[in-house]
Amino acid sequence: MNKWQEFRQASRMHFVPLMAICVIQGTLAAWVWNEQFSLWIALVTMIGSCTAHIFSMMINDLWDYRSGADQAAYESDEAISTDSGYLTSGKWDERTFELVTWAMLGIALACAVVLYFVSGWGVLLLGGLGCFLALFYVVPPIRYGYAGKGTSEFAHVLSFGVFPVMGSYYLQTGHFDIRLWLLSLPMGLLTTLTFFNHHFLHWKTDRQVGKRTLVVLWGESKSFRFSVFLLILALLSIALCAVARVIPVFAVIVLLAALPLCRMYTKMKPSHRNLQTHQQLLWLSLRTSLQFGALIIVAQLVSRWIGT
Repeated sequence: MNKWQEFRQASRMHFVPLMAICVIQGTLAAWVWNEQFSLWIALVTMIGSCTAHIFSMMINDLWDYRSGADQAAYESDEAISTDSGYLTSGKWDERTFELVTWAMLGIALACAVVLYFVSGWGVLLLGGLGCFLALFYVVPPIRYGYAGKGTSEFAHVLSFGVFPVMGSYYLQTGHFDIRLWLLSLPMGLLTTLTFFNHHFLHWKTDRQVGKRTLVVLWGESKSFRFSVFLLILALLSIALCAVARVIPVFAVIVLLAALPLCRMYTKMKPSHRNLQTHQQLLWLSLRTSLQFGALIIVAQLVSRWIGT
């Protein structure tokens, strides 16, 4: 395995398209609504946003490893570890993993500095808030991801929806638009759903090491109902965007992409829910999120071409 392949696995890069889609949606909104687009700004925005996302996942893995949460999941028969495995299996030593983690933050900050001189204060506002949420999700003394008060879910909506959509739009136009709040909701909620569903795979070991997620506090049954609620909110947000003409009305056809995920939920009766079915639910949630995002991008492009 070459170094690039190792990095892709260690950084869990299969989640990065969730961030990339948000950046594309915000950039396209600037083009469709304002006819403003700069390719080089879009590229720097994409690099900065994606490296910030990678940093957030790797710093999460680093501190979950140090707290014992990942090791407990790795060693338990009642859990499936969702980290990269590069620390728990010893593929990378802690020092190497830490250096790569902080290097990702360094690249993201360098991109932010460049974009600040191009577009102004909005970069510092959204970028600063995003870095704060990424860093202190699991890092002491705040560790809001362990609070079990819904703070991590709210942060996911902001970090993987509102901030990248609004930020990429601002960098192209130099201003914000109230419609961006609606445009950011589908991806924000679907990404939150995806990350929420991954807690089902190791909630028992999370409880053992003191990691207080909502699944730990509520238990599997109540948390599963909340997962369904998140999906419903995400689907309603698509309809709301279409009604408000934030996306073209014909874009509601993207709801069809949710049918496999909806069927999965209906099949997961209490007697059929286990680690394996929850793992399938996680990956189907991720796939649905990516499909929704891609289809919304297509709808934005079509609306530009047909002038709606």
